[in-house]
Amino acid sequence: MEHFGFWSLLPPLLAIVLAIKTRQVFLSLFFGIWIGWVVLNNGHLFHGTLASIDALVNVFKEPGNTRTIMFSALVGALITYIQRSGGVDGFIQYVNRFLQKVEKRRKGNSRRTVQLMAWATGVVIFVESSINVLTVGSIYRPIFDRLKIPREKLAYIADSISAPTCILIPLNAWGAYIMGLLLAQGLSNPFKIMLYAYPLNFYPFLAMTAVLVVILTQKDIGPMKKAERRAREEGKVIADNAVPMMSNEIVSMAKKEGVVPRARNMLIPIATMVFMMPVGLFYSGWAQLSDPGSMSPGKLFFEAIGQGSGSKAVLWAVLSALLVAAVMYRTQKIFKLQELIDLLFKGVGGLIPLALLMMLAFAIGKLCRELGTGIYVAEIAQQWLSPHFVPVIIFLVSCFIAFSTGTSWGTFAIMLAIAIPMAQSMQVHIPLVVGAVLGGGVFGDHCSPISDTTIISSMASASDHIDHVKTQLPYALMAGTVAALFYLVAGFVY
Repeated sequence: MEHFGFWSLLPPLLAIVLAIKTRQVFLSLFFGIWIGWVVLNNGHLFHGTLASIDALVNVFKEPGNTRTIMFSALVGALITYIQRSGGVDGFIQYVNRFLQKVEKRRKGNSRRTVQLMAWATGVVIFVESSINVLTVGSIYRPIFDRLKIPREKLAYIADSISAPTCILIPLNAWGAYIMGLLLAQGLSNPFKIMLYAYPLNFYPFLAMTAVLVVILTQKDIGPMKKAERRAREEGKVIADNAVPMMSNEIVSMAKKEGVVPRARNMLIPIATMVFMMPVGLFYSGWAQLSDPGSMSPGKLFFEAIGQGSGSKAVLWAVLSALLVAAVMYRTQKIFKLQELIDLLFKGVGGLIPLALLMMLAFAIGKLCRELGTGIYVAEIAQQWLSPHFVPVIIFLVSCFIAFSTGTSWGTFAIMLAIAIPMAQSMQVHIPLVVGAVLGGGVFGDHCSPISDTTIISSMASASDHIDHVKTQLPYALMAGTVAALFYLVAGFVY
């Protein structure tokens, strides 16, 4: 049997409904996994429960899954290192000094220049979305206040470049997670599929471009226009009835007392991780080439990277970054060996929820393959849906799930398990539907008032959360609408 009929659709459907209803993505994914294994065990609750537990354990039988989960947890240690060592504070001071010089030279364009700098800073910090938002908010909030730029504008800029940047520069946990999900769907070269999908991931490009257009033209719409007028004419960076979410409430580690902030303590470890990504891909892919001696250097490099193991590359990269950081901080006498070990465990512990989400995502992806969920959905869709409309439908459904649940990663886990087999059955370009899932997940997460990134953006900018959501929504909806039209057109082109 290729699929279990309606029963093959039940686990992801229940996971979606429960996630929307309860906002508990972890519990919802586990319940979907449990009900799926009950179905696979012919309705036997006890056997299905035991099979569910085994399925979660078996996630770690796949080396790629284990490496991806390890990488994501170790990124938490790297973030803890660079915060506690004063690297983030040093980077903030460096950018502040640079901005002061810019303001002195170009006073007439200070508002535009500062906003462009905030946008560029967010693009540079692509390691993790939360640290991206926190850094942009911490650096630019006092400068925006001084120039009478509304905090809603800072929250919009920070939110609009965090997740889009992280997903478009996949040398981070986002890239590792997505490659793991693609691998779980049986795709032989997930890194190559991911690279082909990124140019077709329209929404992040549009969201980041929209911010640039707003900054350069200094033209605003809707509630943001009112906020700009209030800040310019009345000098009020937040509304009279606003309740700002203060950034000091965010769980972010302060630098060690007595440590001199240095930007290099952040930049060098991150640069190490970025550099080691392609090195790891090349090294792991070299052994897969059949006849490397017959290739030109350029072709050899790209072929090796294309055949490389993404999970190996990201794990080697973060371990290299941690080693470099530990040596730097020990040489500077910032931390003793025991402190480095304690921080390592503290950082890993902070990202345990992320590792748990990955485990559940890999498990429900494998379950959907066992049940034939994508094949069943494709069979139904073929009766009434043209393959040309599959990308835009996938994008819109992903938008809805991410908006309702507040999580892009949970949306990726559910939708990729359905969209990829559906695309294979209906002969739709796989990178296009992957891009549609990723773009829809980011759009829904961007707009959702319960998204962690949206909440942290309000906190980092000390903006009223509801005001941030209301002022940002028109721009996000415009970019989302254009993205949907692009997927509609792309469905006929590919």
